[in-house]
Amino acid sequence: AYRLEVLRLSRQISDRTKETMDERQREFLLREQLKTIQKELGEGDDAKSQEIAELRDKIEKAHMPDEVETHAKKELARLERMPEAAGEYSMARTYLEWLIELPWSVESAKPIDVAEARGILDEDHYGLRKVKRRILEFLAIHKLNPGGRSPILCFVGPPGVGKTSLGQSIARATGRKFVRVSLGGTHDEAEIRGHRRTYIGALPGNILQGIRRAGSRDCVMMLDEIDKLGRGIQGDPASALLEVLDPEQNSTFRDNYLGVPFDLSRVMFICTANVIDNIPGPLRDRMEIIDLPGYTEDEKFEIAKRYLVKRQLTANGLTPEQAEFTDETLHAIIRDYTREAGVRQLEREIGTALRNVAMKIAEGSATKVTIAPDDLHEMLGPRRFENEVAMRTSVPGVATGLAWTPVGGDILFIEATRIPGKGGLILTGQLGEVMRESVQAALSLVKARAQSLGVDPKVFEDSDIHVHVPAGAIPKDGPSAGVAMFTALVSLLTGRTVKSDTAMTGEISLRGLVLPVGGIKEKVVAAAGAGLATVILPARNRKDYEDIPEAARNKLDFVWAERVEEVTEAALETVTATAAAPALEPAAQ
Repeated sequence: AYRLEVLRLSRQISDRTKETMDERQREFLLREQLKTIQKELGEGDDAKSQEIAELRDKIEKAHMPDEVETHAKKELARLERMPEAAGEYSMARTYLEWLIELPWSVESAKPIDVAEARGILDEDHYGLRKVKRRILEFLAIHKLNPGGRSPILCFVGPPGVGKTSLGQSIARATGRKFVRVSLGGTHDEAEIRGHRRTYIGALPGNILQGIRRAGSRDCVMMLDEIDKLGRGIQGDPASALLEVLDPEQNSTFRDNYLGVPFDLSRVMFICTANVIDNIPGPLRDRMEIIDLPGYTEDEKFEIAKRYLVKRQLTANGLTPEQAEFTDETLHAIIRDYTREAGVRQLEREIGTALRNVAMKIAEGSATKVTIAPDDLHEMLGPRRFENEVAMRTSVPGVATGLAWTPVGGDILFIEATRIPGKGGLILTGQLGEVMRESVQAALSLVKARAQSLGVDPKVFEDSDIHVHVPAGAIPKDGPSAGVAMFTALVSLLTGRTVKSDTAMTGEISLRGLVLPVGGIKEKVVAAAGAGLATVILPARNRKDYEDIPEAARNKLDFVWAERVEEVTEAALETVTATAAAPALEPAAQ
């Protein structure tokens, strides 16, 4: 029985093999007969010959460089000798189609009119005065020296501030095609340089694919999210981009798939990033960094009024006659429902309110709606953000600092207290390593100046000092809170309260110097928005005063400090005769 089963299975396999071979022979015979019939009817040699002729004609019309054209004709001759049934035939044809469809000589740029470009930038974007000036300088150089090597611009800023749309405006101003290549999460070098043709499904890299989509070799190419390039076992895409962005090398860029040089020197590259620190050094050196700061409340209001409301009205099928926002309503949305550097969330909230209006109009319960601040609770829900100024208090040991965040400036409170102990320092509030060192430097500075400050040195031996920075769930780091740390400790140990309408920022040294910090514009705008009256800033940051919006400058008094003595003099309340020495806090139960 076993031998019979084996014989039966062997017979089945033989039959199936014979059927397959017969089917292939039949197909081959029919194809050969079809070719013969086509020849007899005088319809040309065959479809393959017609295809070869079309490809040869397209190669002639593609205006390729001599080296590339010679290579293309060699590949075409190889394709002509290859049978259509060969597995490599379709791959070779796809390769030739890529060579033909690349814009080897097609250009779309028009003569640059700097005045027109300024008008386009102003029309598309509100504010950004410094950024627009640098872009106009960039375009002016292109106008005066069209063949020169232009710098590669890199727009760095938080999400939603207009980096991508600035690239589109540049393309519109120069009359060039615009193409965007997203680099976020790219971890394979072949995504930039292409795959070699030996791989199944091989294609050129994203750079040449973008140029093919644009249809011109002088397009504006935006390399988006260049700070989010990955790195894996397949190579380093950031290193592959070095050749693309280097003006000395990119005129002969070789994609692994094409294997022939393509001139990228005519492409206007623009990069975008959220954080510059994540861009590798060699890549950063090849670009000119342009910072796009977050928008202030007044700038967001103007952007909403000029652009966002109109866009959302159209998106929701409404007209300005059917729905409108009062100025107070837009300010309320910005202040109470969004906390961001850009305007994406603001646009979403405006869209949510307008959808509510669209529903009322569609139901017939209203023909025109004017949205007032009181309507926002019904449309958008309860307020999502409270002003931090509500936490201000006049208690010794509490100082108001200024912080920079990716979504703009903010105010934070430094709280210090004493508890019975043996001279320890307790730090809470998710402080980073740099911020912890700032507290230690501030405490050392207070100890070194205890006598001049009127502090009994025994205080440090008999008690622990606890420094806390709310909110405890949010990580914080950086040296710029050093001045506020020092002021809070001096306030705690002398019993003098910090003025509740005063905020400060700056790094300190053990010599008592106030050192400069970054993010001054954002910090001062946050202080003005929080209703503060005075800000204490490092004297060496006076150069940043011009960047501060005039509206914020008019609301605040500025104190420029070089030493910590100037900070305490401006920040602490004057000593009164009834001021009592600070007492120890009871130990925690």
